[in-house]
Amino acid sequence: MKELIEHIVKSLVDHPEDVRITEIDGERTIIFELRCHADDVGKVIGKSGKTVSAIRILLNTAAAKQNRRAMLEVVD
Repeated sequence: MKELIEHIVKSLVDHPEDVRITEIDGERTIIFELRCHADDVGKVIGKSGKTVSAIRILLNTAAAKQNRRAMLEVVD
């Protein structure tokens, strides 16, 4: 799932080398913390948060196949 997020986000941003994803693994929940270049945060979030919402939907679909929950947080 981490690779999925990384692939999507790196294709959206201008500075793909600055994309960092930290995975915090719980019993049934995985939390992904996304860090990227300050100029790219707006591109990842998108207009009215639609881009990050779409990424979260894809992430939740992939996690559901493993009977888990996944959360994505964009960290400044």
